[in-house]
Amino acid sequence: MAELKGKVALVTGAGRGIGFAIADTMAREGADVVIFDLCPEEAGLAAAEQIAQAHGVKAAFYRCDVSSFDTVQETVKAVIKEFGGVDILVNNAGITRDKVLLAMSEQDWDMVLDINLKSMFNTIKACYRNFMKKKSGKIINISSVSGLMGNAAQANYTSAKAGVIGLTKTVARELASRGVNCNAIAPGTIRTPMTENMDQGALQALLSTVPMGKIGEPSDIAECAVFLASDKAKYITGEVIRVDGGIAM
Repeated sequence: MAELKGKVALVTGAGRGIGFAIADTMAREGADVVIFDLCPEEAGLAAAEQIAQAHGVKAAFYRCDVSSFDTVQETVKAVIKEFGGVDILVNNAGITRDKVLLAMSEQDWDMVLDINLKSMFNTIKACYRNFMKKKSGKIINISSVSGLMGNAAQANYTSAKAGVIGLTKTVARELASRGVNCNAIAPGTIRTPMTENMDQGALQALLSTVPMGKIGEPSDIAECAVFLASDKAKYITGEVIRVDGGIAM
Protein backbone atom coordinates (compact mmCIF):
# COMPACT_ATOMS: atom_id res chain seq x y z
CA MET A 1 0.00 0.00 0.00
CA ALA A 2 1.35 3.42 -1.00
CA GLU A 3 1.86 5.36 2.23
CA LEU A 4 1.71 8.83 0.62
CA LYS A 5 -0.75 8.41 -2.24
CA GLY A 6 -2.53 11.66 -3.08
CA LYS A 7 0.02 13.82 -1.27
CA VAL A 8 2.26 16.55 -2.68
CA ALA A 9 5.81 16.58 -1.33
CA LEU A 10 8.11 19.57 -1.76
CA VAL A 11 11.76 18.62 -1.19
CA THR A 12 14.56 21.20 -1.21
CA GLY A 13 18.03 20.31 -2.42
CA ALA A 14 16.58 17.29 -4.21
CA GLY A 15 18.57 17.45 -7.43
CA ARG A 16 20.91 14.73 -6.13
CA GLY A 17 22.17 12.98 -3.01
CA ILE A 18 20.00 12.66 0.09
CA GLY A 19 17.38 15.07 -1.24
CA PHE A 20 16.91 13.08 -4.43
CA ALA A 21 16.66 9.85 -2.43
CA ILE A 22 13.93 11.40 -0.27
CA ALA A 23 11.98 12.69 -3.28
CA ASP A 24 12.33 9.38 -5.12
CA THR A 25 11.26 7.31 -2.11
CA MET A 26 8.25 9.53 -1.44
CA ALA A 27 7.28 9.14 -5.09
CA ARG A 28 7.60 5.38 -4.71
CA GLU A 29 5.01 5.69 -1.95
CA GLY A 30 2.62 7.54 -4.26
CA ALA A 31 3.39 11.23 -3.62
CA ASP A 32 3.62 13.80 -6.38
CA VAL A 33 6.99 15.48 -5.99
CA VAL A 34 8.32 19.02 -6.32
CA ILE A 35 12.10 19.49 -6.46
CA PHE A 36 13.67 22.78 -5.37
CA ASP A 37 17.35 23.06 -6.23
CA LEU A 38 19.95 25.43 -7.66
CA CYS A 39 21.47 22.73 -9.85
CA PRO A 40 21.59 23.34 -13.62
CA GLU A 41 18.15 23.33 -15.24
CA GLU A 42 18.99 20.27 -17.34
CA ALA A 43 20.00 18.22 -14.27
CA GLY A 44 16.93 19.25 -12.28
CA LEU A 45 14.53 18.45 -15.10
CA ALA A 46 16.25 15.09 -15.61
CA ALA A 47 15.86 14.26 -11.92
CA ALA A 48 12.14 15.08 -12.03
CA GLU A 49 11.68 13.07 -15.22
CA GLN A 50 13.48 10.08 -13.72
CA ILE A 51 11.18 10.13 -10.70
CA ALA A 52 8.03 10.56 -12.78
CA GLN A 53 8.89 7.70 -15.12
CA ALA A 54 9.99 5.34 -12.35
CA HIS A 55 6.89 5.77 -10.19
CA GLY A 56 4.09 7.08 -12.40
CA VAL A 57 3.59 10.26 -10.39
CA LYS A 58 3.72 13.92 -11.25
CA ALA A 59 7.14 15.44 -10.63
CA ALA A 60 8.35 18.97 -11.29
CA PHE A 61 11.60 20.89 -10.94
CA TYR A 62 11.78 24.53 -9.89
CA ARG A 63 15.18 26.20 -9.92
CA CYS A 64 15.01 28.09 -6.65
CA ASP A 65 17.53 29.80 -4.39
CA VAL A 66 16.05 28.78 -1.05
CA SER A 67 18.18 31.33 0.80
CA SER A 68 16.23 34.14 -0.89
CA PHE A 69 13.03 35.00 0.99
CA ASP A 70 11.27 36.67 -1.95
CA THR A 71 12.26 33.94 -4.42
CA VAL A 72 10.90 31.23 -2.15
CA GLN A 73 7.63 33.11 -1.60
CA GLU A 74 7.03 33.46 -5.33
CA THR A 75 8.12 29.92 -6.19
CA VAL A 76 5.93 28.32 -3.53
CA LYS A 77 2.97 30.33 -4.86
CA ALA A 78 3.65 28.84 -8.30
CA VAL A 79 3.83 25.33 -6.80
CA ILE A 80 0.52 25.75 -4.96
CA LYS A 81 -1.08 27.03 -8.15
CA GLU A 82 0.21 24.06 -10.17
CA PHE A 83 -0.27 21.29 -7.59
CA GLY A 84 -3.16 22.65 -5.53
CA GLY A 85 -1.18 22.78 -2.30
CA VAL A 86 1.67 21.22 -0.35
CA ASP A 87 1.11 18.33 2.07
CA ILE A 88 4.73 17.47 2.92
CA LEU A 89 7.64 19.90 3.17
CA VAL A 90 11.14 18.44 3.44
CA ASN A 91 13.86 21.00 4.13
CA ASN A 92 17.04 19.26 3.00
CA ALA A 93 19.10 21.88 1.14
CA GLY A 94 22.48 22.47 2.73
CA ILE A 95 26.14 23.22 2.13
CA THR A 96 29.40 23.13 4.07
CA ARG A 97 32.26 25.63 4.22
CA ASP A 98 34.44 23.92 6.80
CA LYS A 99 37.28 25.85 8.45
CA VAL A 100 38.51 26.37 11.98
CA LEU A 101 36.92 29.45 13.48
CA LEU A 102 40.15 31.45 13.25
CA ALA A 103 40.22 30.99 9.46
CA MET A 104 36.45 31.24 8.87
CA SER A 105 35.35 34.36 7.01
CA GLU A 106 32.14 36.26 7.53
CA GLN A 107 31.08 35.10 4.08
CA ASP A 108 31.68 31.44 5.07
CA TRP A 109 29.48 31.98 8.12
CA ASP A 110 26.69 33.88 6.37
CA MET A 111 26.45 31.56 3.37
CA VAL A 112 26.09 28.40 5.47
CA LEU A 113 23.58 29.99 7.87
CA ASP A 114 21.55 31.37 4.95
CA ILE A 115 21.32 28.08 3.06
CA ASN A 116 21.18 25.64 5.98
CA LEU A 117 18.92 27.57 8.37
CA LYS A 118 17.38 30.72 6.93
CA SER A 119 16.13 28.67 3.96
CA MET A 120 13.98 26.63 6.34
CA PHE A 121 12.40 29.78 7.75
CA ASN A 122 11.76 30.87 4.17
CA THR A 123 10.04 27.67 3.04
CA ILE A 124 8.05 27.12 6.24
CA LYS A 125 6.89 30.74 6.16
CA ALA A 126 5.85 30.37 2.51
CA CYS A 127 3.88 27.17 3.24
CA TYR A 128 2.50 28.22 6.64
CA ARG A 129 -0.92 29.48 5.52
CA ASN A 130 -1.24 26.49 3.17
CA PHE A 131 -0.81 24.12 6.14
CA MET A 132 -3.15 26.13 8.37
CA LYS A 133 -5.82 26.10 5.68
CA LYS A 134 -5.48 22.36 5.15
CA LYS A 135 -5.40 21.70 8.93
CA SER A 136 -2.91 18.95 8.18
CA GLY A 137 0.64 18.52 6.95
CA LYS A 138 4.11 17.20 7.65
CA ILE A 139 7.27 19.28 7.92
CA ILE A 140 10.57 17.40 8.03
CA ASN A 141 13.79 19.33 8.58
CA ILE A 142 17.18 17.75 7.94
CA SER A 143 19.52 18.64 10.78
CA SER A 144 22.73 16.72 11.62
CA VAL A 145 24.42 14.95 14.49
CA SER A 146 26.86 17.87 14.28
CA GLY A 147 24.03 20.06 15.55
CA LEU A 148 23.74 17.81 18.60
CA MET A 149 27.42 17.25 19.32
CA GLY A 150 29.36 20.13 17.76
CA ASN A 151 32.26 19.43 15.42
CA ALA A 152 35.68 21.01 15.03
CA ALA A 153 36.06 23.24 11.94
CA GLN A 154 32.28 23.44 11.52
CA ALA A 155 31.19 26.37 13.69
CA ASN A 156 28.93 27.65 10.90
CA TYR A 157 27.46 24.26 10.01
CA THR A 158 26.90 23.07 13.58
CA SER A 159 25.33 26.40 14.55
CA ALA A 160 22.94 26.18 11.62
CA LYS A 161 22.03 22.56 12.31
CA ALA A 162 21.50 23.25 16.02
CA GLY A 163 19.28 26.15 14.97
CA VAL A 164 17.27 23.76 12.81
CA ILE A 165 16.43 21.75 15.92
CA GLY A 166 15.21 24.86 17.75
CA LEU A 167 13.17 25.92 14.73
CA THR A 168 11.67 22.43 14.45
CA LYS A 169 10.49 22.37 18.05
CA THR A 170 9.04 25.88 17.83
CA VAL A 171 7.14 25.20 14.61
CA ALA A 172 5.90 21.91 16.08
CA ARG A 173 4.41 23.81 19.03
CA GLU A 174 2.90 26.52 16.83
CA LEU A 175 1.20 24.17 14.37
CA ALA A 176 0.30 21.17 16.54
CA SER A 177 -3.25 22.40 17.12
CA ARG A 178 -3.66 22.72 13.34
CA GLY A 179 -2.91 19.05 12.75
CA VAL A 180 0.59 19.69 11.40
CA ASN A 181 3.58 17.62 12.55
CA CYS A 182 7.10 19.06 12.44
CA ASN A 183 10.11 16.83 13.08
CA ALA A 184 13.82 16.74 12.34
CA ILE A 185 16.18 14.03 11.15
CA ALA A 186 19.81 14.16 12.29
CA PRO A 187 21.95 12.14 9.86
CA GLY A 188 25.41 10.92 10.71
CA THR A 189 27.98 9.97 8.08
CA ILE A 190 26.04 9.24 4.88
CA ARG A 191 27.32 8.13 1.48
CA THR A 192 27.15 11.23 -0.73
CA PRO A 193 29.38 12.69 -3.48
CA MET A 194 31.22 14.56 -0.70
CA THR A 195 32.07 11.44 1.32
CA GLU A 196 32.91 9.48 -1.83
CA ASN A 197 35.57 12.07 -2.65
CA MET A 198 37.13 11.96 0.83
CA ASP A 199 40.64 10.67 1.39
CA GLN A 200 40.26 6.99 2.35
CA GLY A 201 42.40 7.41 5.44
CA ALA A 202 40.25 10.29 6.63
CA LEU A 203 37.09 8.33 5.87
CA GLN A 204 38.29 5.30 7.82
CA ALA A 205 39.20 7.53 10.75
CA LEU A 206 35.70 8.98 10.64
CA LEU A 207 34.07 5.56 10.48
CA SER A 208 36.09 4.41 13.48
CA THR A 209 33.93 6.75 15.57
CA VAL A 210 30.70 5.11 14.37
CA PRO A 211 29.65 2.24 16.67
CA MET A 212 28.08 0.34 13.76
CA GLY A 213 31.37 0.73 11.88
CA LYS A 214 29.89 1.58 8.50
CA ILE A 215 28.67 4.48 6.45
CA GLY A 216 24.96 5.16 6.06
CA GLU A 217 23.10 5.29 2.76
CA PRO A 218 20.83 8.07 1.43
CA SER A 219 18.02 5.50 1.52
CA ASP A 220 18.39 5.30 5.32
CA ILE A 221 17.44 8.97 5.58
CA ALA A 222 14.76 8.66 2.91
CA GLU A 223 12.96 5.79 4.64
CA CYS A 224 12.93 7.72 7.91
CA ALA A 225 11.50 10.75 6.10
CA VAL A 226 8.74 8.61 4.55
CA PHE A 227 7.86 7.27 8.00
CA LEU A 228 7.62 10.80 9.43
CA ALA A 229 5.50 11.90 6.45
CA SER A 230 3.09 8.98 6.84
CA ASP A 231 0.12 8.43 9.12
CA LYS A 232 2.27 5.99 11.11
CA ALA A 233 3.94 9.06 12.66
CA LYS A 234 0.73 11.03 13.26
CA TYR A 235 1.40 11.36 17.01
CA ILE A 236 5.07 12.33 16.70
CA THR A 237 5.99 16.00 16.62
CA GLY A 238 8.90 18.15 17.78
CA GLU A 239 11.17 15.11 17.69
CA VAL A 240 14.76 14.77 16.46
CA ILE A 241 15.49 11.30 15.10
CA ARG A 242 19.14 10.36 14.74
CA VAL A 243 20.03 8.17 11.75
CA ASP A 244 23.71 7.89 12.52
CA GLY A 245 24.85 4.34 13.28
CA GLY A 246 25.05 5.30 16.95
CA ILE A 247 27.65 8.05 16.72
CA ALA A 248 25.69 10.53 18.86
CA MET A 249 24.08 8.20 21.38
